[in-house]
Amino acid sequence: MIQNHMFNPVQIANRAVSASQETASATPQEAMQGFGQYLQDALQGVSDMEKTADQTGKQFMVGQANVDQVMITSEQALLGLQLTSQVRNKVIEAYQEIMRTQM
Repeated sequence: MIQNHMFNPVQIANRAVSASQETASATPQEAMQGFGQYLQDALQGVSDMEKTADQTGKQFMVGQANVDQVMITSEQALLGLQLTSQVRNKVIEAYQEIMRTQM
């Protein structure tokens, strides 16, 4: 049976908004820990999508999954990886901008 780990950008955005609202009244250390946990959960989700795509590919090889399932799970994993890469790029860009303004 294929596990369904849907890539849901709306759910991710809602979690980000609720996390930002929770950290608005938190201390900087609590906010940093909350953000770190959010990133860790997001990376785990991407990892789970990649594992699901791999598992579906293996199931296809033995005739337990069809091409549609393989393509959908592979595309979900690819989109999750691309999103992660873009977020990383924006974080690095923001860090570089902060370092330029402090000089």
